[in-house]
Amino acid sequence: MKVKEESIKYGNVVLEKSFYFSVRILKLYRFLLKQDRSLEPILKQILRSGTSIGANITEAQNAPSTKDFINKLNISLKEARESEYWLNLFKASDIINEKSFKSLQQDCKELIKLLIAIIKTAKSNSK
Repeated sequence: MKVKEESIKYGNVVLEKSFYFSVRILKLYRFLLKQDRSLEPILKQILRSGTSIGANITEAQNAPSTKDFINKLNISLKEARESEYWLNLFKASDIINEKSFKSLQQDCKELIKLLIAIIKTAKSNSK
């Protein structure tokens, strides 16, 4: 599941990483759905949470206030944690292999760390 990283450059690390995570989640969804249509309800869950991370980060970029900026990033953080849950469930249920799991999990954890750091900085700067 290679992603063409040269296709989009935002100049914003968390936005770029969340975009490519969304692309990978979408590709995972398509691949797994072809393998087993009965997985569709649960696959829709990770598709929604995994793609919502970047959408909320994008919304945060134009937030009218620091409070709204932080709120949007908190939503992204919640969605990232939910995505991590689904990835763990997929791995425990043998829906995805170890290699795919490790790679997606690493990307998800990286997004979580970045979001936590940005939220802390924004809160600190707003005092």
